[in-house]
This record gives sequence, C-alpha cells and structure tokens, in this order.
Amino acid sequence: MGISRDSTHKRRATGGKVKPWRKKRKFELGRPAAMTKIGSKRIHLVKARGSCLKHRALRLDSGNYSWGTEHVTRKTRILRVVYNSTNNELVRTNTLVKNAIVVIDGTPFRQWYEQHYGVQLGKKKKAKEDKKSEGAEPASTTPAAPATEVKKSKAVQRKLKLRQKTRTLESALEEQFLTGNLYACISSRPGQSGRADGYILEGKELDFYLKRIRKKK
Repeated sequence: MGISRDSTHKRRATGGKVKPWRKKRKFELGRPAAMTKIGSKRIHLVKARGSCLKHRALRLDSGNYSWGTEHVTRKTRILRVVYNSTNNELVRTNTLVKNAIVVIDGTPFRQWYEQHYGVQLGKKKKAKEDKKSEGAEPASTTPAAPATEVKKSKAVQRKLKLRQKTRTLESALEEQFLTGNLYACISSRPGQSGRADGYILEGKELDFYLKRIRKKK
C-alpha cells in the first residue's frame, strides 16, 4: 500500500461511512517524510506533478538567517535542534523541519555588528579580570604586545556616531552573543525546497521559546 492523500477512506462529518467510489489516483499520492538531518549537504531531486522538481534535502549544515530588527541576513552554520512543538523525538535526532528552533553560529552577525556600529559583542566585562590581575603577580617582565587597531577615517567615525544614536540591543540577545550562539527558527521547508533558512528569535517570541526550552530541561 502506497502513501495516499485521498479523503475517500475518511468518515463523513456526521460519522457515517463513505463508500469508496474509485481507486487510488496519481494526483492523490504522498511520499515518505524527508527527515532532514544535520550534516554535509546532500540533496536529492524528486520529479513532481506538472514536470516540476522538488529538492529533497537529506542533510544540511547551514542556511541563510535574517536578523529582523537590524534588516541583515547572513549565511551561518546550524549547530543543533533545541525545540520542536510537535515531537521531542525530532529534537533528539536533530531533525530539521519548518518551525523547528535551532542554535546557529552567531559569528557572521557579530562581525557585521562590529563593522556597522563599531561595537564588539560577546566581550565579558573586565571588572573581574582587573581584580584578579591586581592580586596576581606579573609572570614576566616583558610587556605584552598591543592589540592592532584598524585606523578609521573621520568620515567613518562620524557615520558610526550617527548609528550609535539609534542603536538598540535587547539583553537576551546580548547574553547569547557572549556564548557565540543564537536561537533561530526555520521558516523554509527543507524537504520541499532543499534549504533550511530562517530568522533569529527576538522579543516576546524569544522569551516564549526560552521558557519552553527551560521547562523541557
């Protein structure tokens, strides 16, 4: 028995049985789920109705993710699946489906933020480090080499100052940048389009999923 998407086997709204009036048809067929996993890119082409092609992703390791409030999109690595509202088994097996919550590498977005605003994200406060350095004795007398800074023209400095006035970054995202990873949601269909693209979680949506992830643990 093949997978079928017909409705002849279902009961009526009143509960009565429907007598099948025809056999299965080609346009009613269904196919097995792709069950896309995280791994080196592997996509199969599937012939569909009307000489169309579907891109069945069996393995994917990256995708294009957008940062909505900053209006920027970057290609980044998918690290793991952390939440799925339909089935916990899809989380355990790291299966990529639409609306799955995944952890992505935040490096491309951190680099863009530093270039656009001139602010380094993911740096911890130096208060604790300063206290430790005061108590500890110097290991060697040779001075440490100064970090090389890229010189910026006055025009670039003015541009960065203007951008700083409208810059806002919520604390939950800033904490994620400290770990180097970000929570994101897949908005494409990997089994149909062969891509695992999505968007970074922010605001109330991020708060909601963080609660869910903590509750699951």
